[in-house]
Amino acid sequence: MVNRTIAPVIKDAVEFELTLPPYRQYTLSNGVEVFAIDLGNLDTLMINWVFYAGNCYEEKNMVAAAANSLIKNGTSKHNAFAINEHFEYYGSYFNRACNHETADITLHCLSKHVSELLPMVSEILTDSMYPGEELDIYKKNKQQHLQVSLKKSEFVASRLIDAYLFGEEHPYGKYSSLEDYAALERTELSNYYKKYYQHGRCLIFVAGKLPAGILEELEKNFGGLQLRSHRAEAEIPDHRILPAAQKKYTLQNDPNGVQGSIRIARNFPNRHHPDFQKMQVLNNVFGGFFGSRLMDNIREDKGYTYGIYSYLVNSKQESALMISTEAGKEVCAATIEEVYKEMKLLREEPIDDEELQMARNYMIGTLLGDLDGPFQVAARWKNILLNGLDENYFYEGIRIAKTVSPEELQALAVKYLDPEAFFELTVI
Repeated sequence: MVNRTIAPVIKDAVEFELTLPPYRQYTLSNGVEVFAIDLGNLDTLMINWVFYAGNCYEEKNMVAAAANSLIKNGTSKHNAFAINEHFEYYGSYFNRACNHETADITLHCLSKHVSELLPMVSEILTDSMYPGEELDIYKKNKQQHLQVSLKKSEFVASRLIDAYLFGEEHPYGKYSSLEDYAALERTELSNYYKKYYQHGRCLIFVAGKLPAGILEELEKNFGGLQLRSHRAEAEIPDHRILPAAQKKYTLQNDPNGVQGSIRIARNFPNRHHPDFQKMQVLNNVFGGFFGSRLMDNIREDKGYTYGIYSYLVNSKQESALMISTEAGKEVCAATIEEVYKEMKLLREEPIDDEELQMARNYMIGTLLGDLDGPFQVAARWKNILLNGLDENYFYEGIRIAKTVSPEELQALAVKYLDPEAFFELTVI
């Protein structure tokens, strides 16, 4: 019997041995691969269709996002209301998302209803009509939302810093305008849909407590479609990254505003670079969590902001190291100065063991949370596979988090935390 008078032993997160639950891989008749994660005790299911239909494939700005968003707004058999009613009747959630390289549609539902829901998803992927009235509503809504967002300094700062890092014509740096939405045409969306969805490259993730016959259901509803394997040969656009020549910018966006938005960022290699995972450890010490140096200095000690974070941008072609915060107008310059002071300390002094141990525990503890449930495991595998990696990358990341030395991290700081390499933007 457990003695409740004795406190349990507290273990550091780094003492745990983490295992990434495996997937089972299947291939439908048309070559589309299915990655299945059978986990969990609840009869719930997540199915994620990933298409290579992101904005890097579009020839006209905002077409990819519009085609993805409006994909469920009407077929020849069902209008948008009927489609939404169908998903809601079964208590399911159907979502869309458009990224740079890929675009998703995702279904969350109870396992027992999957056979009633998959035919509707199949219909959406083969018969979306993009009704003109739905496009008109979409354009008006997006224009109104953009007009409101452009008054917010954080929105303006986030889109401009991407343009400085990658170039305004690069998919990572492009941003929307009122004119872009006004110029969208129904035929452009239909053509994009036919090329990148009806006949597109696709892979499927399914996760949860998988019901009997789920693979047969996927084969019945999607194995006969004119989809292609994500490994099929395709013309992949070559987008050159052209960072801005100027490094420092200050923009007045709202004369009546009381705070400014600060973005300090530099270009950084992608996940295949040997420094990437080591840099994630250094970033956690620098500004990656609530106990970081940036937070301790600029929030807790100086009181300039409610929160400040640094992070590595999750992009496939090239990443970026980003520092992001909002601060009072009168202390924006002082905030930026303190960021550079923290960079200088990391370059000049090794991180002490106690601070590094805290960062290690945070990283491993976050991984433990990320593996708590089938949907989270599927998201982890999705990130690995879409970046052209394998499970060795996951385990190497754990090894690095547990063993990287203060000297290695100091060398990384010297290499990557040079203020001259960073773009600096303040939007007031």
